[in-house]
Amino acid sequence: MKKLVIITAVFLVSFLGNAQTTLDKFDGQSTVSSVVVNKKMFELMSKVKMESKEDQAYLSLIKKLENLKVYKTSSAKTTSDMRATVDKYLTTAGLEELMRVNESGKNAKIYVKSTSGSTQVKELLMFIEGTGVKGSETVLMSLTGDFDINEISLLTKRMNLPGGEVLNSAAKK
Repeated sequence: MKKLVIITAVFLVSFLGNAQTTLDKFDGQSTVSSVVVNKKMFELMSKVKMESKEDQAYLSLIKKLENLKVYKTSSAKTTSDMRATVDKYLTTAGLEELMRVNESGKNAKIYVKSTSGSTQVKELLMFIEGTGVKGSETVLMSLTGDFDINEISLLTKRMNLPGGEVLNSAAKK
């Protein structure tokens, strides 16, 4: 368990990644905090020995993941750019809106590319505006692989992802 915590902390703090998508333009910007985890890191994490059933379920999930990208900003200009980029990306990516929440100044949208009539997801995109302590943060997250939407709560819980509560509520619906 300690190994998993250390590995998770290392990749959450470090900057990893080289996937080529429209969203990568936010990678390395001075106004954006980013975490990018590639398939190789998920493969390495899946080799860590786990004991509990929840740990085993988590390992099973990360074996199915290919890329995780999380970009966070407090900049109004970057938020505007993120919003425009997401809108443009949605026109070509073939994603469907899973849910939308507008509450207390927080605007969250979750989109998925899934198998018809199934809970299996190939890509999940989440865009949240108005999050954070002062409500001034924007989070953009992309997750790709071949996973069940109901497994997302495990990932958000273990990795402490921004917007995890929104993803958890989407998985429950």
